Amino acid sequence: MLTERIIKLIAEQFNVEEDTISLETSFKDDLNADSLDLVELIMALEDEFGLEVEDEEVENIKTVGDAKEYIKRNIQ
Repeated sequence: MLTERIIKLIAEQFNVEEDTISLETSFKDDLNADSLDLVELIMALEDEFGLEVEDEEVENIKTVGDAKEYIKRNIQ
């Protein structure tokens, strides 16, 4: 399922347990992600789901739920 794939990838990227991540998890506030962390995460999501996230869209992806909705809208 999509949510599980995203959470697994984020857990690996940030070296945290999957059960600590929910759709409400904020990359900056909860995972202490800086801009480099976010770039690396976006690249991993692009590879995993075969899509390209536009630079202006990155600013709108603040939570795991935001990432899921973006992916849902853009995967073929």
